[in-house]
Amino acid sequence: MRAGNESRRLAFGLAERRAALDRLAKVVRRNEAAIIAALKADLGRHEAEVILMDYLNTLHDIRHTRRHLRRWMRPRRVWPTLATFGSSARVEAQPRGTCLIIAPWNLPFHLAIGPLASCLAAGNAAILKPSEMTPATSALLARIIAECFPPDLVSVVEGDKTVAEELLALPFDHIFFTGSPAVGKVVMAAAARNLTSVTLELGGKSPVIVGPKANLSQAADWITFGKFLNAGQNCISPDHLYVHASVKEAFLTLLRARIQRAFGTGEASPYLTRIVTPAHAARLSGLIADALAKGAQPILASGQDGQSIGPHLLVATTPDMRLSQEEIFGPILPVIPYDNLDTILDDINGREKPLALYVFDRDPAGIDRLARATSSGALGINLTMVQYSHANLPFGGVNHSGIGAAHGLAGFRAFSHERAVLRNRFLLLPLLFPPYTPRVMRLVGLVKRLLG
Repeated sequence: MRAGNESRRLAFGLAERRAALDRLAKVVRRNEAAIIAALKADLGRHEAEVILMDYLNTLHDIRHTRRHLRRWMRPRRVWPTLATFGSSARVEAQPRGTCLIIAPWNLPFHLAIGPLASCLAAGNAAILKPSEMTPATSALLARIIAECFPPDLVSVVEGDKTVAEELLALPFDHIFFTGSPAVGKVVMAAAARNLTSVTLELGGKSPVIVGPKANLSQAADWITFGKFLNAGQNCISPDHLYVHASVKEAFLTLLRARIQRAFGTGEASPYLTRIVTPAHAARLSGLIADALAKGAQPILASGQDGQSIGPHLLVATTPDMRLSQEEIFGPILPVIPYDNLDTILDDINGREKPLALYVFDRDPAGIDRLARATSSGALGINLTMVQYSHANLPFGGVNHSGIGAAHGLAGFRAFSHERAVLRNRFLLLPLLFPPYTPRVMRLVGLVKRLLG
C-alpha cells in the first residue's frame, strides 16, 4: 500500500491539492438536497440542522483549508542554535501516505468529508470507512466520492464492524478515527501492530457549570442549544450540569421554559433529531429507568416513542447511577447543585479529562480559577459547541477524550509528517572530530565553557 502510492504522493503538489479540494466542494454543493435527504432518512434530522451542522461546516472547512494551503505547505525556516551555528534549517510538511478515515454515525457526513479535506490538503491518499448505522449517508458518500476521485486517490469502503477490523489490520500510514473512547482503544491497539500513527477524536462526560453570577437567560439559551442539538448525540454536548445553589431554582425555571419553547412538551418534536438505532434508544431509556429507580426526580420528562426521545432534566442524581458513570450521548441532562467550587473541581478532576468543559459566569476570577485547575480538550466560556466550528482553533481531546487534533492547520498537521532538514554551510564541528589531541581537547574545553 505504501510503496504503491509513492509516485502519487511525490507528485501531489499545491495545484493538485487545490484541485482536489475544489472538486470536493463542488460535489458537496451539487448534492445539498441529497445530503439533507440522507440525514433525514438516517437520523430524522431537521433541514436547518443539516445545513448548519453538516453542509455549511463541511464547505467552511474546505474553503478555509484551500485559502491557507499555500502558507501551510511552505517550508518553515528555523534559527540555528549556538551548537549548530554554521547551518541552515527548515521544517517541511510531508504527506504521510495512505490514510484510513473512520467516520462516526452522529455527524456521518461532516465527520467524513471534513477529515478527508485535511487529508487531501496534506497530499495523501485515503480510504474512507463510513458508519454502517447511517446507511443512507454511507451510500451517498460512496457515490459522491466515486464522482470526484479515482479509486487510487480516495475510496469509500462500506460495511460493518468486520470490514472495519479488516481495514485496521492493513499497514496504513495514518489512521484518523472519530468515535467512542472504548472503540478508540481498539483502533489504537490495531495501529500499534503496524506502528501506525493515529488521531483519535473521542468524547467523554463534558460538564457545564452555571455559576452564581451567570447571565441565566443566556445560559439557558446556550445549554438548550448545546445539549439537545442532534438530540445530544454529539461528543462535545454538555453531559451533566452543575448549577450554583443560589441560582438553581431561577435557572431551572428558565431552562425548562427554553427547552419547551424549542421542542414542545412531547417526544415527537419536528426539531429534535431521533436516536440513531433502537439499541441506542433502549440504552438511553435504561439510563433513565436506572436513575429513577435509584431516587432521581424528573423535573422535565418529555417521553419516548421508539427512537424518539424528548428532553429530560433529572435532579437528585447520585454517583451510583449509570448516567453518572457513562457518557450519556442523548437528550438527558442530570442537574447537580453545588455551593462551593472546590466540590465540583474535585468531581471534574476525579473523572477522565473531558473533550469540552463549559462555564457560564461573569466572575473573571472564578473562571480563571476553573481554567487553571482543570484540563479538557476545550474550554467554552458563556457558550457551548461553537469551538467545533472555529477553524483557527485545534479540535481535540486529552488522553481519554482524544489524541491529536483536527480542523484547519491542526488537521493539516495531523495528516502531515514534519521532516527536519538541516544543511551544512560552515559548521565548525569537524574541528572536534577524533583523534582527540591536546589541541582538540582545548577546543572541547572552550565549547564546554560556552555551552555548559
